Amino acid sequence: MKFIKLYESFEDIDSICEKYNIKNYTINKDGTVDVNNDIYLNSCKLTKLPLKFGNVTGDFNCGNNQLTTLEGCPQSVDGYFTCYNNNITLLEGCPRSVGGDFNCGNNNLTKLEFCSQSVGGFFNCDYNNLTSLEGCPHSVGGYFNCSNNNLISLEGCPKSVGDYFTFYSNNIKDLYGFPEFFYNEIYFNFNPVSEILDLFKHYRLGKVIDLLNEYGVIQQDGKVVILDRLEEIFHTLNLEVPKEINLKNYEVY
Repeated sequence: MKFIKLYESFEDIDSICEKYNIKNYTINKDGTVDVNNDIYLNSCKLTKLPLKFGNVTGDFNCGNNQLTTLEGCPQSVDGYFTCYNNNITLLEGCPRSVGGDFNCGNNNLTKLEFCSQSVGGFFNCDYNNLTSLEGCPHSVGGYFNCSNNNLISLEGCPKSVGDYFTFYSNNIKDLYGFPEFFYNEIYFNFNPVSEILDLFKHYRLGKVIDLLNEYGVIQQDGKVVILDRLEEIFHTLNLEVPKEINLKNYEVY
């Protein structure tokens, strides 16, 4: 096998593959490595990936390390991709396409720029420092979890989510940007908007969210609720208007 170095300090690629139990691989002319198998580099105390990968037909797991960058990640992963629990600040270098799940939770991300745009399974970005969902996948086949971040808006979230949608523990005050196509439950506690949705907790919330946005109930960047518009939603849904509507997180007009 021809001796190829990707970085000055790295060993021969064959030795690296043997060290990390990487099997069924092909070394390309540009030094990238295609793998027709799963790759498990999790919990290896890595500060950077040992190779530059091309296409991986199985799963790719580099979670529970000390990575600060995704340089060297595969260009595509047919199975799941996880870089969970590292110190990554930017998704630059992550796979362009992921057939299964995509898990970048518990890192130091402040934005989702460079993220894969189509994810066949679930997408998880919880426990980061995200202030925006701009850049996240256009469609997610499974659930979407952006809980425990610093989000103030759902703008930029996927247009389509195939399972449940959860945004626990953020500071979201309105629901503009909510997925157009959504197929399961919503989990939303510990957000200012939760107290509005709780008024309709026995009704299908996807419809309620559509009406909240359509009627423009929440105004002035999530600061104001127009009471007569909120009451109109109750009438539209043939629901009794509560005798008192007290919203501590909003000014009510």
